[in-house]
Amino acid sequence: MRLLPLRRTGIGCVHAIDRGMTQPQPFQEIAENLSFLDDWEDRYRYIIELGQGLPKLEDSERNDANKVNGCVSQVWLVSEPRGGDTAPALRIRGESDAMIVQGLVAILLALYSDRPAAEIAETDAIAIFDELGLREHLTAQRSNGLVAMVNRIRGEAKALAA
Repeated sequence: MRLLPLRRTGIGCVHAIDRGMTQPQPFQEIAENLSFLDDWEDRYRYIIELGQGLPKLEDSERNDANKVNGCVSQVWLVSEPRGGDTAPALRIRGESDAMIVQGLVAILLALYSDRPAAEIAETDAIAIFDELGLREHLTAQRSNGLVAMVNRIRGEAKALAA
């Protein structure tokens, strides 16, 4: 595991964790922006803004097959395989009915979407969220929902990479 320092803030040094995959540029930008925000309320607002920028799913995509179990809020994730047989990738789209969760979905999509399935399967987003200090202010239920979203994405990536 390699720690990549991004910026020093008033609360310490924020890192992105490299677990075998180069962090995608959109995620690096999010991590850097978060590192500038010392106050949790500012971080909370920023996460909500990220979620507001996500495109909505089609009504037909908000179904039981795409719904993530284990979330207090309603969350839907749509995974679409891309690429060839040698290095298939996974495009992920998502939506939630809760603003903060929608923002967490946006961060996960920035980290995982359009990446090779094998890299997604190996990337521990929970450890990355912990390193960025994003889970410490979530309720236990929201944190459990985040774990459910990550497990769903990584499970689909593992199946595609197999």
